Amino acid sequence: MKKYDAVVIGGGPGGYVAAIKTAQLGKKVAVVEKEHLGGTCLNWGCIPMKSLIRNAEVIESLHQGGVYGFEISGVKADYAKAQQRSRQVSERLARGVGYLMKKNGIDVITDEAVLKKDRSVALKNSGETLAAENVIIAAGAQPARLPMADYSARSVLDSRKALALTKAPGSVCIVGSGAIGLEFASVWSAYGAKVTIIELMDRLLPSEDADVSAAVRKVYESRGIAVLTGTAVSAIDARSGGVTVQAGDKTVKCECVLISAGIRPAFAPGESGVKTDARGYIVVDDQMRTSVPGVYAIGDVTGKLALAHTASAQGIIAAKAISGMRTEPLDYQSIPRCTYGIIETASAGITEEQAKQQGIDYVTGVFPLSANGKTLTMGHSDGFVKVIAGRKHKEVLGVHMAGPHVTEMIAGAAGLLKLEATLDELAEIVHPHPTVSEALMEAAHVALGEGIHI
Repeated sequence: MKKYDAVVIGGGPGGYVAAIKTAQLGKKVAVVEKEHLGGTCLNWGCIPMKSLIRNAEVIESLHQGGVYGFEISGVKADYAKAQQRSRQVSERLARGVGYLMKKNGIDVITDEAVLKKDRSVALKNSGETLAAENVIIAAGAQPARLPMADYSARSVLDSRKALALTKAPGSVCIVGSGAIGLEFASVWSAYGAKVTIIELMDRLLPSEDADVSAAVRKVYESRGIAVLTGTAVSAIDARSGGVTVQAGDKTVKCECVLISAGIRPAFAPGESGVKTDARGYIVVDDQMRTSVPGVYAIGDVTGKLALAHTASAQGIIAAKAISGMRTEPLDYQSIPRCTYGIIETASAGITEEQAKQQGIDYVTGVFPLSANGKTLTMGHSDGFVKVIAGRKHKEVLGVHMAGPHVTEMIAGAAGLLKLEATLDELAEIVHPHPTVSEALMEAAHVALGEGIHI
């Protein structure tokens, strides 16, 4: 029986980062991954999706040639090549993770792990067992399934099946308007698909600030994407050549349906004794400890915030905890949240609705990107930057953005929240001109009642 200081179950952004950090702290580490290093993010999620989005952006730019003073005829968009490029990008990054494992002396075992009650890890395929002083569960999550959908049908897609397509659908119904649903809508619409988005809640991106949701809907509908909010799907019929979706009192017929209605944890506690909550997520403390001594959990299985960078941050905390180091609790509310596509969104901190629910006396400052020099030069001035702050002390409580490149700006806003910055301090930070980032400073001026360029 091989013995390790730590065995990590899962090689995604949480698992492989936890493994590297633990190894750097002098521990003997193994990673058990049943498919490919990099997990969902690198192989079937974030990375290939962003590659496809980049292709869609190029197509949109070509269609807007007249705006920039050039004409192109005979353009042919080959979705198969775009999909192939996305796979190449993913494979390159996954190979890079493999290199990092070797560099840090980490054993990588391709197998399916089962955690036992004595903290040993059984390997399903080989029949071997690993002994571990510590175990980090980083098993991730999988798409939630709707009971009325026949997932064996080729025309019923989850995100992984959708990324494997080598031809863009002619028409598609997307159930769920979180990041996955909106990003696929962006890509396929750029390739000419007729897209309908169905959302159970009353707005797109229901977890985001209401103003962000409204801006996103306006842009998506302007691109010809149909949006049905506050609508429940009651039936999905994929028995014929296409798909018929019953959504409220409407019947939507399409070539295929993508179901992006959330996720569920990819971990069953079995005999391990690890405590889970009512939703099946593993219960952890601030150092990622589970109910079983020596067993930690990170990433999507914890149900905290299903984002790759959250998993990585949790992984570093778990590694430090194993080594007896001091750690700081994660403020999940302040971790940046991003959506890509036709219009990017990015946020950190509380929304205006949450401020109201918490009884906070607050002020807001909103700066429209239509008044920003850089976005006007780019020809993409839809959106805004919104700052929420306490009225009395002017502490920044939330930042919400919609527009071009805002996903590149939100880390700075998250830093402001981390450092407990005030509106005055934000307004005094000299921002470079012309940049989209200026809008953050301008929003602070507006919140102070001292708007300059609006």
